[in-house]
Amino acid sequence: MDDDFRKAALDYHRLPRPGKLSVEATKRMATQRDLGLAYSPGVAAACEEIAANPDTAYDYTTRGNMVAVITNGTAVLGLGAIGALASKPVMEGKAVLFKKFAGIDSIDLEVEERDPQKFIDAVAVLEPSFGAINLEDIKAPECFIIEQTLRERMKIPVFHDDQHGTAIIVAAAVRNGLLLQGKTIAEAKIVTSGGGAAALACLDLLVAMGARRENITVTDIKGVVYIGRNELMDPYKDRYARDTEARTLAEVLPGADVFLGLSAPRVLKPEWLPLLAPRPLVLALANPEPEILPEAVRAARPDAIVATGRTDYPNQVNNVLCFPFIFRGALDAGATTINEAMKVAAVEAIARLARIEASEVVAAAYGGHAPVFGPEYIIPKPFDPRLILEIAPAVARAAMDSGVANRPIADFDAYKEVLERFVYRSGDLMRPVIFAARKQPRRVAYSEGEDERVLRAVQTVLDDGLAEPTLVGRREVIAAKVSAMGLRMDLEESVRVLDPSTDDATFRPLVELYRDKVGRRGVPPDSCERAVRVRPTTATALLLEAGLVDAAVVGGQGEWMRHWHQAYDVIGKRDDVNRVYAMTGVILPAGTLFFVDTHLLVEPSAEQVAEMTLLAAEQVRAFGLHPKAALLSHSSFGASNAPSARKMREALALLKAQAPELEVDGEMHADAALVQAIREKAVHDSPLVEAANLLVMPNLDSANIAYNLVKAAADGLQIGPILLGMKKPIHVLVPSVTARGIANLTAVAATQL
Repeated sequence: MDDDFRKAALDYHRLPRPGKLSVEATKRMATQRDLGLAYSPGVAAACEEIAANPDTAYDYTTRGNMVAVITNGTAVLGLGAIGALASKPVMEGKAVLFKKFAGIDSIDLEVEERDPQKFIDAVAVLEPSFGAINLEDIKAPECFIIEQTLRERMKIPVFHDDQHGTAIIVAAAVRNGLLLQGKTIAEAKIVTSGGGAAALACLDLLVAMGARRENITVTDIKGVVYIGRNELMDPYKDRYARDTEARTLAEVLPGADVFLGLSAPRVLKPEWLPLLAPRPLVLALANPEPEILPEAVRAARPDAIVATGRTDYPNQVNNVLCFPFIFRGALDAGATTINEAMKVAAVEAIARLARIEASEVVAAAYGGHAPVFGPEYIIPKPFDPRLILEIAPAVARAAMDSGVANRPIADFDAYKEVLERFVYRSGDLMRPVIFAARKQPRRVAYSEGEDERVLRAVQTVLDDGLAEPTLVGRREVIAAKVSAMGLRMDLEESVRVLDPSTDDATFRPLVELYRDKVGRRGVPPDSCERAVRVRPTTATALLLEAGLVDAAVVGGQGEWMRHWHQAYDVIGKRDDVNRVYAMTGVILPAGTLFFVDTHLLVEPSAEQVAEMTLLAAEQVRAFGLHPKAALLSHSSFGASNAPSARKMREALALLKAQAPELEVDGEMHADAALVQAIREKAVHDSPLVEAANLLVMPNLDSANIAYNLVKAAADGLQIGPILLGMKKPIHVLVPSVTARGIANLTAVAATQL
C-alpha cells in the first residue's frame, strides 16, 4: 500500500477512539430498580434458572448471539506468523463483519500460544461464555488438528473460516459454473494450485458434493502431490496423493475442467491455458494478485468462466458471503456443531440465490438492473440483501435435519420475517444504493469543491467507484487542500475541476442558458453573468441542466433555502408533479425512519400530502425497502375534526384510490405508527403491518422537528434531505453534513437518473 493509504488506514483504526469495537448495554440502566434487576439481587434469579437448566442461558444471557473470534497469529493474511498481538486488528475486523452483516456480537481473543495442545486447552475452557467459536488465521497443518479436537471436545460450533468459508464460496461457484458450462461435478477433472488449509477444505467439500477423488490432482510449491512424496507432506494432503508420473502443474493441466488456485501470483501461465478442457472454470483466488489475471484468460480462452478474490472483477470469492449467515443460522437453531450437511446447505443456498430471478424489491436494490445469472455472475455479491434470508434458514434447517439443533425453529416463515427486520436493524441502508451507483458510475458535480468535507467525500467516491466527480471551485485552492490533506485524487485524471470565474469556454454558454431561463423573471442580463460566476450552486445546476454532468450535489455552506432556490431556478420540477418535496432518512439501531416533507412545503394540501407520500415511497423502494407509510396527526383515526386531521384523512382516501397497493394508513399518532400493539388498540383493521418506516407529516414544522428530535435523541445517522420531484437529480446539503453524508447523497443522486 502507498504511504497515503497506510496513513489513512492507521487513522481509521486510531481515531476517534482506538480499535473498531465497543461494548454497549442492551438494557436500560436509569433507576435504582434497573440496577437491582441487572445486578444484585435480581441477577440471582437468572443464575438459579441457568443452574437448574443450562439451556436457559440462551434465554437470559448473550450466549446465544455471542461468537469468539480466536487466533494464535500463525497465518495472518499474507503477513505470516506475526503473532497474536499483531493479529488483533484483523480479529477485530472479523468481529465487525459479524455485527455488520448478521448482527452477531463477538469478542476477539488473541492467544499467544504456538503449541497446538495448549492452544486447544485454552479455547476449550471458554465454552460457557460463547455460542460458537470462529477460528481464524491459524497455519496448516496445525489448524486441522486444532479444529478437529475442539469440535470433539466442545458442544458448540467450532468453525475455521479460512478453511470452510472459502470452501463454501468456491463450491457454490463451481456448482453454478459447471452448470453453465454443461458439466457435472462427478465428471469434472479438478486441478489445484495450492495444498494448504483452504485448498484442502475446498476439495473435501467438493468431494462431499459428488466430486471424485480420482479426478482431483493437487499441486503445491513442491509440485504435484503424488504417492510416495515425502517433502512438505502431511496426513491431510496424503488423502489427495495421486499415483502419477507427473511432477509439475503444467503436466497435470491437460483436460482439466476446473483450475482452483489458492497459492501465489502468476502461477498459471497464459501459454498453458490451451491445455485446459473446453469451457473450463478458472478460479484464480490468490490475493491481491491472482494466479492469472482474468483478461489474460479471456484473451486465450473466451469459453472460460473466471472467478477471483478481488472486488474489481466479476465473480468475487469472498468469505463474507457466507460466514456471518452460517453462524446466524447455527446460533438461531442452537446447533452443537457446523457439520457437512450445514455447509452443503449453505453452498446450495448461495448457488441458488445467484440463479433466482430477482423480485421487484431486489431489482430496486440494484438500481432497477438486477444481476442476471451467467458467466459474469455465478455467485451473489457480498452485499446482496437476500443472503441472510437464504443462507441462515438453510443452515438452520440442515442443523435440524442432521440432528444437531438443540433449539429447532418451528416456523420458518416467522423466522424469515425476524431476519428481514434484523437486516435493516444491523445492515447498511446505503449498501444497495452504493452497489447500484457502482454498476454505472455517473458524472456528479459538487458546487462546494473547496470544502474539505466535499474533498474527503470525493476521495471516498473515487475509492468506492461511485461516480466520476467534477469539482466546482478555484483550481489552485482545491489543489492546495488536496495536497495538505494527503488525499490521493488526481485532479488531471480522475477528477475534473471547473472554475466559473476562469473557465470561460465552459461557462460562457451557461450564462446564455441562464439568461434564457430567468430573463423574464426580473433578473437583468448583467445579474445573470454575475450569478453564474460567483454562485457555485447556480453554476453547478447549469452544468447539470446543460448535460455536462449527470447529477449534482450543492450547498452545505450557508442557508439551505438559498441554495435550494438557486438550484430550483435552473432545474425546476418534473412535469408530472405538482411540487418538489424533501425527504430525510434517519438510520437508527432499530431500523431506518423516513420523514417527509422536512424542508420545503410549509402547509401542504391533502393532494400534496398524497403526492409527497407516493414520491417518498418510490425513493424508499430505491433503498431496497418495502415502504410502510403512516400519515401522522394529533388525531387518532378520526378522533378529531380539526383541519389538519381532516387533511390527513383526505390524503389517505386519495392514496387508496391512486395507489391501492401501497401499505399506508392514517391519520394516527406517532407511537401508533411505530408500535403495532398501540395501533391495534385504536383500530382492528389497519392495513399497516408492524412498524411504519415512512412518516408523513401534516406540515413542515412537525416534519422538521420530528426528524431532528429523533436523530438527536437516538444518535441517528441522517440521510438527506433527498429532493423528490426535481426534473434532474440534484440535492442540497445541510450545513451539518459530514463527508460520509455527502458520499451517501452522491450515491442517491447517481441512481436517480
